[in-house]
Amino acid sequence: MRNGVLIALTAALVTAGTAAVPAQAAQAPSVTAREAYLVDTTQGTVQFAKRETRRVPIASLTKVMTAYVVRRQASLNDVVTVTAADIRHATAGGATTAGLRAGERLTVRDLLYGLLLPSGADAAHALAERYGPGTAKFVARMNAAARALGLRDTRYANPDGLPSKAYSTARDQATLAVAALRDPVIASVAKTPKRVVGKSAVHRAHVWRNTNDLLDDGAVGLKTGFTSQAGYCLSFAAVQDGHTYVGVVLGERSEKARLASARKLLDWAETGASEEAGTEVTLP
Repeated sequence: MRNGVLIALTAALVTAGTAAVPAQAAQAPSVTAREAYLVDTTQGTVQFAKRETRRVPIASLTKVMTAYVVRRQASLNDVVTVTAADIRHATAGGATTAGLRAGERLTVRDLLYGLLLPSGADAAHALAERYGPGTAKFVARMNAAARALGLRDTRYANPDGLPSKAYSTARDQATLAVAALRDPVIASVAKTPKRVVGKSAVHRAHVWRNTNDLLDDGAVGLKTGFTSQAGYCLSFAAVQDGHTYVGVVLGERSEKARLASARKLLDWAETGASEEAGTEVTLP
């Protein structure tokens, strides 16, 4: 990620204070997502808000926090051995996987690709078991990180987003997206183009491709998610006309609708129609 993008993201960590609602909501685009939020991090303004503080499941957007916690615990060159339990966890839950195999030894860097590109629950479980150590302790670390970031309406129950009693909000996930993209490794992995195979130079046993269709429109991240409980979700960031936008859509009805909602929000921002509608956000 270019230095300017990193600076914009770093400068605009959104706090979880009183909800800010666009002043001219009548002019805003029609977004079918149940919850949505868009922030101009360059100006520090909210450009769009729809039920942004409602607590809902967020599916695999959970893995953004998993990556965030791992980056604070692990060296990229640490080697993790995949276990049969990691594989069983993913397959028993019907989750998406990175196709890992029991007994494989992968670096943390490799597993971050497997976690964020194909959204591998097996990679999430392997990382949590290693860096909790144990999943329960790792989830405790996730919740501690959420509190430290001011995510007051977020609770994690697992490292992968499989159905549980966990919840978050569109606003909290935008805050997390800004914080996560400050990390150059997460930012680099998350913006891997769809046409590029996400594999390391060391471990070539797997081919992982990014599931984020918004990258085709110039986005620089971040993560897709889906469960029947949460619907189709997307956390994204894009740079347009010198502005960096971070957005979240939750609870969409399909992949197509998820992409359409994100595009509408970015088009709305790019046209400049939202500039007068932006309510200031308190920034640290």
